[in-house]
Amino acid sequence: MTEVIHTKLLILGGGPGGYVAGIRAGQLGIDTVLVEGDKVGGTCLIRGCIPSKAMIHAASKFAEMAKAAAPGGAHGIRLAAPPTLDLAETVKWKDGIVGKLNGGVTALLKRSKVKVINGWGVFTDAKTCVVGDVTIKAENVILAAGSIPAALPHIPFGGDVISSTEALDLKELPKRLVVIGAGYIGLELGIAFRKLGCDVTIVEAQDRILPLYDDALTKPVKTWLEKNGVIVHLSAKAAAFENGALKVERGDETLNLPADKLLVTVGRAPRTQGWGLETMGVDMDGRFVKVDDRCRTSMKGVYAIGDLVGEPMLEHKAATQGHIVAEIISGQNRRFDPAAIAAVCFTEPEIVSAGLAPNDPGGSGEDVISAVFPLQANGRALSMEAGDDGGFVRILARKSDHRVLGLQAVGRHVSELSGEFTLALEMSAVLEDIAGTIHVHPTLSEATHEAALRALGHAIHI
Repeated sequence: MTEVIHTKLLILGGGPGGYVAGIRAGQLGIDTVLVEGDKVGGTCLIRGCIPSKAMIHAASKFAEMAKAAAPGGAHGIRLAAPPTLDLAETVKWKDGIVGKLNGGVTALLKRSKVKVINGWGVFTDAKTCVVGDVTIKAENVILAAGSIPAALPHIPFGGDVISSTEALDLKELPKRLVVIGAGYIGLELGIAFRKLGCDVTIVEAQDRILPLYDDALTKPVKTWLEKNGVIVHLSAKAAAFENGALKVERGDETLNLPADKLLVTVGRAPRTQGWGLETMGVDMDGRFVKVDDRCRTSMKGVYAIGDLVGEPMLEHKAATQGHIVAEIISGQNRRFDPAAIAAVCFTEPEIVSAGLAPNDPGGSGEDVISAVFPLQANGRALSMEAGDDGGFVRILARKSDHRVLGLQAVGRHVSELSGEFTLALEMSAVLEDIAGTIHVHPTLSEATHEAALRALGHAIHI
């Protein structure tokens, strides 16, 4: 017998956008039902950001131990024998972190009195969703279906052709890993597997790695790849995968790259199929659901957030939109209009970028001043081996009034600077604001301070 539930708010998808919307809606006293086909937490918590960073951390620790076991050791630390790896145990540790966070999100939803229905939801119209023998009728709907790994039509997933999801669950280390795509996902995982001991080859269709970032930011990453024996084929097309080898076409040259596993990382696609989007009467913007600055679709009372509505496909964008939409439904006057959304590549070394970059069109024709402070002149960076890889902090500001327009950095651990970068842009800081703020010593954040001072013409430590 079909159960019918009437609710003020229905959320499809329990990822960062959906569960944050649910928790905030519950706090605001909105009767809320959340439908999730897997585990709450979504791609980022279950299959992406968190598990990948755990594996990257484990890989870095393994590489540091291998360095200490090499002749000469490291900083006076010597290991009698090289480290060994039980990848299944590493994956088990990673899964424990995921399980802890999943349990935490589940408890937060329960505390906020959000009714979670596990199962695959399919809409029959804009306000009605069927999950097994349960029918949910809602006054308001938030679509937070997320995204899936993009596949290559001629090299579909399956067998030894894997996405990032399967790569994070491998129980045995492949001897030879070939990665298609030199974007942030491909490089993050490719570098991690190289640190664990794999022979790694990367194939990229464009003529440079990390095409969304400028050459200065990507040069230290390129240097690490070369130094650590990662082979990179640029301007190369992956043509076919047969008999354990990837056929690659590069100009007039054809390469055959043997691979125990082929990791395809050519981006992500919004999850628009299989849950009844076509029945809802919402307008599309290309492959994404079209929304306004309040995340409203063309159907009254239906909102969409996160990866479903376009780039950047980032957890912190989705979570912010979910928070805002819950407040809009409660009657508050909110808009999604951020000054900047920072992006981070957890490569070796890391890259962070917020706001305007040197090659971006967006300076409105105005003169822009920029300054760079190298991490080799930062004491904290030197003390944790983060000063010798070409890293730096860069700041861009409008020449006329010194308003900060963009901040970037490359170097070990610079992802932790992303908060200060974004806050400066959101608060419309000028160079004098950053230069006049006392930054703690010794920290990497001092490099941001020095970059602002240098832009003003009076850096201290360079």
